[in-house]
Amino acid sequence: MSPGLLDDVFPPPVRTRLEEAADLLVPSAVRDFDTPEAAAALASAEVLLTGWGCPPVDTALLGRAPQLRAVIHAAGTVKTFLSQTAFDRGIVVSSAAAANAVPVAEYTLAAIIMGAKRVFPLADLFRTRRTHRTGADLDRQHWLGTHGLTIGVIGASRIGRRVIELLGILDAEVLLYDPYVDADEAGRLGVTPTDLDTLVATSDVVTVHAPDTPETRGLLDARRIGLMRPGTLLVNTARGPLVDTEALTEHLVSGRLDAVLDVTFPEPLPDGHPLWDLPNVFLTPHLAGAQGNEVGRLGALAVDELVRYAQGTPFTHPVHRADLGRIA
Repeated sequence: MSPGLLDDVFPPPVRTRLEEAADLLVPSAVRDFDTPEAAAALASAEVLLTGWGCPPVDTALLGRAPQLRAVIHAAGTVKTFLSQTAFDRGIVVSSAAAANAVPVAEYTLAAIIMGAKRVFPLADLFRTRRTHRTGADLDRQHWLGTHGLTIGVIGASRIGRRVIELLGILDAEVLLYDPYVDADEAGRLGVTPTDLDTLVATSDVVTVHAPDTPETRGLLDARRIGLMRPGTLLVNTARGPLVDTEALTEHLVSGRLDAVLDVTFPEPLPDGHPLWDLPNVFLTPHLAGAQGNEVGRLGALAVDELVRYAQGTPFTHPVHRADLGRIA
């Protein structure tokens, strides 16, 4: 992983557990597998503990690691660096995506509450006028508040499921679109399953938690964005390509919709793009995931998985080849 991340991902108590669970062939973070120290370690390593900034673990590299039996990723997706050859070799894989889901879901809940109260446009109005809003200001605010919302969740991913759980604190009806979730599972989640067109047309808030795959890119296209009712809040903490940026921009510029966007396409938006300056749009720089002391959760989960591996116990958070096409 990137060397600068090591102390954040493995703060002292987590690092102590790591050293108790395994012999570290290289005590520092490896960014280059071609150094003599890394090459020697790779030749005898049984487990590869990875994180953000890991170099490609491709077929050639795996050929230099004949003893490798497990890859434990102290971050989210493994698809950006890990070759499917690892699965061919029977290497077991785990990811800390579940730990990274926690802050994303918390951010999403905050965005829904703040957005439902129209905090962002009203704060801009307050900053500009230096006075409280008037009745006339509220006439164009469509709706205001969190009572009795209909919230549409797109994707019962790890993050989507955590969001659904957190939404239990609100007086809200939760709709779900996920083609992999049947009626029985939706019942266990406490949501109402529906098709995507119905979800976007009937929700006060639409929150996106699907992975970026060829099937999901452009999922919220111009037609579906057009189905959203005036005043709908769109929250995207997933990936920018899932939403047609230019189609969304048209509706945000007109004031018909509001948005909280932690991701965009492209990312970041170019200078001069209208979304930078709209009062009804809250843009953040892809920060909903683990930041600061939240990063230690990733290392703690990875060490938990390492301990399970050492004990001969299956991973709690495995990554299976069959799921790669539908997970982040």
